[in-house]
Amino acid sequence: MRVHFAHVESVSQDLSGLVESFGEIAKPMSMDFELTSNSHKPRVLIMVSKIGHCLNDLLFRHSTNQLRIEIPLIVSNHPDFQSLADTYKIPFLHLPVTAATKADQEAKILELVKEYKIELIVLARYMQVLSPVLCTAMSGKIINIHHSFLPSFKGAKPYHQAYDRGVKIIGATAHFVTSDLDEGPIIEQNVVRVGHSLSPKELTIEGSNVESNVLATAVKWATERRILLNGAKTVVFN
Repeated sequence: MRVHFAHVESVSQDLSGLVESFGEIAKPMSMDFELTSNSHKPRVLIMVSKIGHCLNDLLFRHSTNQLRIEIPLIVSNHPDFQSLADTYKIPFLHLPVTAATKADQEAKILELVKEYKIELIVLARYMQVLSPVLCTAMSGKIINIHHSFLPSFKGAKPYHQAYDRGVKIIGATAHFVTSDLDEGPIIEQNVVRVGHSLSPKELTIEGSNVESNVLATAVKWATERRILLNGAKTVVFN
């Protein structure tokens, strides 16, 4: 259940007082609950590789208050989007990664999560598979955008897979990240119709807008506390 209520001006009780008061009701029923203020802007770490349309879209929406979040840091395994981050005056950290340095790189990410008080990690086309260690440490707090309509075309080059099958629609899926690749609970999906004449490159272009919109919607829902995890599924109050 999700309830959104307004504070009564005549009642002088802050959020911590409400949590304490409701806790007395919840305890006898072994109830799990969370109370957050609508004024709170969740702190979001964005991670990206070399494809920037999702990053650019999130930064624009953030700058125009379409997303009520704080973005204290952008992390990438490539230096390509330093200038974009500078445009929005957001710190950018280049953390290169190889098979030999992956564990150290992810340990650094977890340090940054603690240092910057990160509440959500968004993989805006971050093209590295996260280790089970990082997935477990941030369980339910990492959102990925996959450029296909899952469960179809998992893994690498889904647009090429779609082209080979001659699909008539392509899509995008935002999901929570688990240690099983592209298997996490689905948050949001959308599709666009395509013709048989489009090349894999043209399919990629058509799909980019869908990816951006789906990811932005998922981030909005997550940071507005509209998503409940329910095993391998999600419940979204939209």
